Amino acid sequence: MRVSRLSLVTLRNVPADAEIPSHQLLVRGGYIRRVGPGIYAYLPLMWRVLNKISTIVRDELDSLGALETLLPQLQPAEPWERSGRWQGYTAGEGIMFHLEDRQGRRVGLGPTHEEVVTELAGELLRSYKQLPVTLYQIQTKFRDEIRPRFGLMRSREFIMKDAYSFHSDEADLDRAYAEMAGAYTRIFQRCGLDAVGVDADSGAIGGAASQEFMVVANAGEDLILSTADGSYAANQEKAVSIPAKAEPLPEGEEQMLETPGQATIEDLCSANGLTPGQTVKVLVLLARLEDGREQPVLVSLRGDHELNEVKLTNAVTRKLGSSALEIAPITADQIREQGLTALPFGSIGPDLDDGSLKGARSWETRFLRLADPAVLDLVRFVCGANSSDQHRWGATWASMPDQIRTDIRNARAGERSLHNPEQTLQERRGIEVGHIFQLGSKYSDALDARFTDKQGQQAALLMGCYGIGISRLAQAAVEQHHDEAGICWPVSIAPFQVIVVVANVQDSTQVALGESLYGALRIAGVDALLDDRSERAGVKFKDADLIGIPWRIVVGREAEAGRVEVVERSRRSSNTVSHQEALSSVLEAVSSGS
Repeated sequence: MRVSRLSLVTLRNVPADAEIPSHQLLVRGGYIRRVGPGIYAYLPLMWRVLNKISTIVRDELDSLGALETLLPQLQPAEPWERSGRWQGYTAGEGIMFHLEDRQGRRVGLGPTHEEVVTELAGELLRSYKQLPVTLYQIQTKFRDEIRPRFGLMRSREFIMKDAYSFHSDEADLDRAYAEMAGAYTRIFQRCGLDAVGVDADSGAIGGAASQEFMVVANAGEDLILSTADGSYAANQEKAVSIPAKAEPLPEGEEQMLETPGQATIEDLCSANGLTPGQTVKVLVLLARLEDGREQPVLVSLRGDHELNEVKLTNAVTRKLGSSALEIAPITADQIREQGLTALPFGSIGPDLDDGSLKGARSWETRFLRLADPAVLDLVRFVCGANSSDQHRWGATWASMPDQIRTDIRNARAGERSLHNPEQTLQERRGIEVGHIFQLGSKYSDALDARFTDKQGQQAALLMGCYGIGISRLAQAAVEQHHDEAGICWPVSIAPFQVIVVVANVQDSTQVALGESLYGALRIAGVDALLDDRSERAGVKFKDADLIGIPWRIVVGREAEAGRVEVVERSRRSSNTVSHQEALSSVLEAVSSGS
């Protein structure tokens, strides 16, 4: 390909709406253009990158015996209603784009395809003799992000590989899950990425085992907690740890503290000579459930710990048997709307009486009381006294109503690993590029996808689900591989492996040698780009650095002597050699993937 025919338009200035380096560089390098909020056009350079990533993904999945298919992007509401996910995906801040067709039938643009593929499997896979089967597709998905940002990292339209496996028993599902985890590791390695697999929450997809694959990068939205020996890694939504022990309260009888203006843990501790770990922080929340219930929740944490909202949502869902669509703090306005007496916010204790909910217009009239294990391990503590500007010093759990013991706090760096207490957790930031799940029979039960087993009995298909964000992976590669001058693509996914730059196209000797090298590279099967523009040499060099082609051969003033400059983009190293030596060294480097 010749740059003169590539319609390459690069920018020198940083786009105003691009916040992180990878987004900035993809726009500046002519890879993507914004069409609307969270909607991007993939320009020719980016399309080549996406195709190379897709080829690696196909190669690895095909080697497992997976079958490529293509499922409809427009999905009817009915199977989503049967699985119980339509309301959660469309109501309130749901992420599914949905509409009605001209016959009034509800449909949605697919953010994922569990329902569609499960219904198909239920119709096609009728016997254990047909199992196992793995289907995959590479397709555009749609998610109505509330705040699309960071370019392709959090967009409303994106390219994804999703795969679904179907099995007759748990052992076979375990085998396929492990094989897919291995394939994912190879995919990210072949794409030139430093990626780590971490324990993860299953989220709205559901199921049992779940693992995310994170590209380590400072701009990552996810926090990874892991041990130095590699024995444990999890994202913060899922991570567990052994917290440091709290400093015990001094001996003394339980007493009341007058605490005017001390509504926060920080103020309470500062005014009374306490440490946060000696206090109990009580949050008053309202959970809106999928079945329509509105459940008040009292959450107790140690004063030095933070609430993990994902763990809380999962705990509420488990305890109440209905998905929690939203959990948010109860406000004074909501209390008034329910016709209730004002609550003493800032002084609430774990023993706030259920009577404070009596007569509520739409809420359940008993609190769901959840307490983190670390707070329940406190022997004596300071907590709100359920009266404005008053707290209890030296309170004990024996005087409190029963609490449901459940992990609802954020693990954090520096705490000991639960799996190996000799190891402490370290934190890194990561970009999620892949996620695998063991779904079990969650969807097959809901959609009646059954098969005849070896005993002639009807049984639910067991499922696995495996996703990779193709377009997100491309940008994550840039986030991990760039410098102040531009992108440094890994050879395996670069749009072109080598760029031949003719410094002066008015010099016939330079042009002839450049054309010769370009032709030889193409004959050798190398993806080569020839910069044949009549721009100044400096402009061409800056563009080459910006778009990040791994190897550059510069044909300049020494062309008459048959000598050229070879530049390795990632190391910014250069060497002037004969054109024959340049050709052989670049061919060797490209073939080795370096």
